[in-house]
Parts: sequence; C-alpha cells; structure tokens
Amino acid sequence: MMQTHESRGRDQSLPSTPDGPNVSGRNARPGKATRRGGKSAVSEAAVSGVDGSMASQAGRKGRGGGYWGTLVGGVIAILIIGYVWVRGMDRGPVAAGPALGAIPAQYDPTRAFQYLKQICDLGPRPSGSAQMKQQQALLKKFFEAQGATVSMQSFDIRHPETGAAVEMSNLIASWHVDRPKRFLFCAHYDTRPFPDRDASNPRGVFVGANDGASGVAALMELAHQLGQLPAKVGVDIVLFDGEEFVFEQGRDDYFLGSTFFAEKYKSQPPVIPYTAGVLLDMVGDRELRIYYERNSLKYARSIARGIWQTADQLGVRAFVARPRHNIDDDHIPLNEIARIPTVDLIDFDYPRPGFGAPSYWHTEQDIPANCSGDSLAAVVWVVHQWLLKQ
Repeated sequence: MMQTHESRGRDQSLPSTPDGPNVSGRNARPGKATRRGGKSAVSEAAVSGVDGSMASQAGRKGRGGGYWGTLVGGVIAILIIGYVWVRGMDRGPVAAGPALGAIPAQYDPTRAFQYLKQICDLGPRPSGSAQMKQQQALLKKFFEAQGATVSMQSFDIRHPETGAAVEMSNLIASWHVDRPKRFLFCAHYDTRPFPDRDASNPRGVFVGANDGASGVAALMELAHQLGQLPAKVGVDIVLFDGEEFVFEQGRDDYFLGSTFFAEKYKSQPPVIPYTAGVLLDMVGDRELRIYYERNSLKYARSIARGIWQTADQLGVRAFVARPRHNIDDDHIPLNEIARIPTVDLIDFDYPRPGFGAPSYWHTEQDIPANCSGDSLAAVVWVVHQWLLKQ
C-alpha cells in the first residue's frame, strides 16, 4: 500500500478498462511504490494538485497579461475543480453498504468485527514486539480450533535502527494438505511501528485496524468455512510478518515475510503447488470500494476477473470492476519470485477518495470505529463463493 509501508501503490486513477494501458504514476501518498516504498499510490488528488499548480501559474500570468490570461486561468481552475469533484463522487453515497442485499448468516459481520477488535485490543503489533507474540499465540490457538494444522516459518533480520536481531515469523494454517488443488489466502499481520502520516502525532500509537488487522480478521472469519470444501480443494492461510517494519522511508525494506516465503517456495517447491493466491489488505473500510489493482491484472488477470464476476453475481457492489491503483504489496514477491498467480484485494482510499477527503491511512485514526464488520463479511462471502467454484 507508499513511501511509508502503504505507499503501496502507484495510484493510477485515470478511467480505463481491465485491458487498458497501465500508465505509471508516482507519489501521492508516499509508500509502497517501490520495494522500499511500500503501499504507494498516486491519487487523483495528487494529479489535481499538479494541475492546480499549473492553474495558479496561469492565473499569475493572467494578472500580468490582462483579461485573457485571467480568463484562461479561471477556466483551467474550474475544469480542475470539476474533475476532482466528479472523481470524489466515485464511490457513490457514503452510507451505501457493501452489498445490495443481506449477507448470508454464515458470514457473520458481528463475529468478524469482534475478531478485528480482539486483535486491536492487543495494541500496536510491530514485528518482534511482545504484542506480536501475543497475537501469534492467539491466532495459533484459533486456527487449530478451526481444524487447521498450524506452523511457524521463522527467520531473523537486523533491526534497521539498532542492528539488533529481530525474529520474524510467518504463520501458516493448513486445511486438507493432501488435496490436488491448493489455494493460498494471505494477509500481513504486523503493524507499522508508528503512525508516520499522522499530522499531529507521527510518533504516536498505531493499532492498524484496517492496515493490519482487517485482513487477519477476514481470514479468521473465512476459517469457519474451510472445514468443508469441494473434494479436491485444500487451503493454506498465511499471515506475513514484516510487511512494513519501516522506520525510515527509502532506507528500510518492505515485504520481508512474503519475500522469505516466496524464496522458500521457489527453492523448495511443494509437491502440490498453489493454483492461485488471494491477498487481503485494507478490507475493513466502512466505505468499502475495492477496485481492480493493476499489478493483479498484470499477473493474475483471470483470477481477478473471476472474483469480481462472483461479486457481481452476489450483488456485492463494494467490488468495482475497473482499475484504480497500481500497488506494490505482498502479492509482488508471490507473483514475481514464487510465480504464484496472486491478486491483491485492497481499498487504498481510506476512507474515500476526493479533494479534501480525510485519510486514516498510517494515522492514529486507523481504529476499529472506522472499520465495519459488514465490509469484512462481504469480502469473505465473495472469496469463499469464488473458491467453491474452483
């Protein structure tokens, strides 16, 4: 998700179709635009900010050049404001829920939200912290209770600031390990060390309700469905550590856990390779809108289309079938190193796009109150129904 962990994407917000050009843009919210850059995206606001600067220059020239310069500058400014306003309305009514109808009772919004809150109640969960160890123990116990075999894939890194050894561990929960069609569902479960994009307190407390806990909570809810799957289908849930163990943007690396996992997968291929992977990241937004992510279309187009078609059939309008962001996230090493075709389900606009809209991403406002159990349940409904078709 920028020049912070969530610089995850190079946000391309220009209208397009899934088959349209992948035009790169950089910087809007600094983050994952590169492997060191994190989830980063160039948003419409960033584009309009550049245009706005040009408009201002035109206006200044108008004051020196008379009526026509002023008129041209005014027209440009009006066009820019209109573009930003229209794009800000992209999501539809703020109050609109994620689905047109009721979500089936087996996908429980209240239960899913309680999972999210339970994780956040541990506090910040950066890699190597006591809270991370508490989370690992909680999740191991939970997934085992759902019938999974749980293992930890551990490795050490050097702390980017102190040089001390930091143990990281990917948590792997497996169902039906001997079945011939295996699918990977994954999320990161670490939180960024600080809310570095918080305007008033960038070294404050970051609990990562959406960016960290939402993917985990959704996979916990999905686990209730994995005891009974089609006869040939097995599933691994993998929670990646070290997705954003970043203290200084541009210096520290992202995607440590997923990169380690991908390298192990490549060097020691499993007997039964994954058919496909689905990454869940920032899926708890109260105003959920999940667009096609451009790297997902590049590496796993048929999987992305299948998931969005399933959402359309179910009436889950939170899935919007057109591209919006180009995001570097944990799916990049899975696709590029392990060659596992993997899509990223992510709502990078948190809570919404548009000029002047608030952003909770990497701030102290990324809390459960800004998330929704309905959003989590809707995503689980879609990916589970897609899985049943495989």
